[in-house]
Amino acid sequence: MDWLEDRAVAVVTGAAVGDALGGATEGWTPEQIETRHGGRVAGVVGPFLPDWRTARPIAPYHKGDGHITDDTLMTQALVEVYAARRDHLDAYAVAEDLVPLMIGEPRWVPELESEALLLQRVFLAEKWIVARLHYGHVDPREAGVGNIVNCGAAMYMAPVGVVNAGDPRAAYAEAIDVAGAHQSSYGREAAGVFAAGVAAAVAPGASLADVVAAMRAVAHDGTADALAAVTDAVAGRAGPPTSDDEERALARTVREAVAPFDSVGPEYRAMSRDARRPSRTKAIEELPAAVGLLLGHGGDYRGSVLAAVNYGRDADSIAVMAGALAAGLHGADAVPAEWLDTVEAASRTDVRATGRLLADAARDVLAADHRRAAARAQGIADVLAGSAPARSTVPVAGVARADEAGEPGAGTAGADAIGWSADTGETA
Repeated sequence: MDWLEDRAVAVVTGAAVGDALGGATEGWTPEQIETRHGGRVAGVVGPFLPDWRTARPIAPYHKGDGHITDDTLMTQALVEVYAARRDHLDAYAVAEDLVPLMIGEPRWVPELESEALLLQRVFLAEKWIVARLHYGHVDPREAGVGNIVNCGAAMYMAPVGVVNAGDPRAAYAEAIDVAGAHQSSYGREAAGVFAAGVAAAVAPGASLADVVAAMRAVAHDGTADALAAVTDAVAGRAGPPTSDDEERALARTVREAVAPFDSVGPEYRAMSRDARRPSRTKAIEELPAAVGLLLGHGGDYRGSVLAAVNYGRDADSIAVMAGALAAGLHGADAVPAEWLDTVEAASRTDVRATGRLLADAARDVLAADHRRAAARAQGIADVLAGSAPARSTVPVAGVARADEAGEPGAGTAGADAIGWSADTGETA
C-alpha cells in the first residue's frame, strides 16, 4: 500500500475496532465494567447483559462479540458517498446521497443479526436526518438545528479528514458543512474538530502534538475550552500508565477535566435536565475524552482504545475517535490484526475494503485539489503582481475593450476577461 491507502485503511479500521470493542461497554461505569468482566477489558468481549435480547436498555441490540455499531455503519455510508461523488461534500450531499443510502439500501446490521435499513439501526439523533431532509424538505444547511446535540455527527466524520489529508482547516470547514445537515452547536463543532484532527494525523511526519495543536487551532467555544482543560490535566503525567491503578487514575483525570463542559452530567443513563441542548460553553464528552486518553497513552493505539473502552459512558464513540486518530498517526499496522480479524468476521463486513475505497476516492479528490491549488496560486500571484493573464481575443458583443476606449479601466473594461455580455447580462 502507498501512504494514502495505508492511512485511509488505518483510520477506518482503527475506528471500527474501537467501535466494536467499545460497544460492549457503552453506557456503563468503569466500576460496573470491571465487575461484569472480572477486571479491565483487554480485547473483544461478550454482551454486558447475557439476556441482551430482552433486557433494557440494551434490547434488541447484540452489542459486544466484535459487532460494529452505527458509528461504523454511518462511516461506511459516508465513504460510499465520497466514492460516488469523487469530490468534496456538503450538506446537500447528505440530502441527495447519504439519506437515500440510509432508507433505500439494506445491509447487514451486526447488532440486529439481520439485513436491515441503516435507518432501522441508527439512534434517534440520526433518524432526525431522514425526517428533516427526506420528509420535511428542510434546507440541508439548516436541518441539524433542533436536533439533540450529541456526538452523532462527529462519530462518522473521520473520512472527511482523510479526503482533506494534511489540511486540517479544510477538513474542519467541510465537516462543519456536512454536519450542518445533522447537528448544531457543539455537536456540529465536534464534527469539524475531529475531522481536522484526522487530517493532521494522516499527514506524513505528523506527531501527536501536531494533531492536538491542529484540533485546538480550529476549535471554538466550549469545545476549545474542553480540549484545553483535558490537555492541561494530562500534561503533568509522568508517562503512559503501567498498571491498572494508573489506568484508573488517568480515566478519573480525564473525566474530571471534561465534566464541567459535558451537559449529560454524572449519570450517563440519567441525564441532566439541560442535557444535549445548544450551548456555547458546553462540549460533547467523547472528543475531549478521546484526546485526553490518547495523550495519556502517548498516541499508542492499543492503550488509547482500551482506555476508552474501560472509560465507559459513550465508550464506543470515544474509542472510535481515539482509534481513528492513533491509527492515522501510526498506520494500518498499529491496529491489532487479531482484533480486526475478529471484528470483520463477527460483523460480516470487510472493513479494510472500506478503507481502500476511501483511499481511492480521496486520491481523486486530492488530485483535483492539487490542480485547483495550482490555478489559485497563479491567480493570487497575478493579483499581487498587478499583471493580467493572457485574455481571450474573442470579442464580446457590446463591450469595448479598455484599450479601444482609450482609457485603462473605462466603461465595462475587464468584462471581456470573464466573457460577460453587457447586452444580455449573461456570461458567455
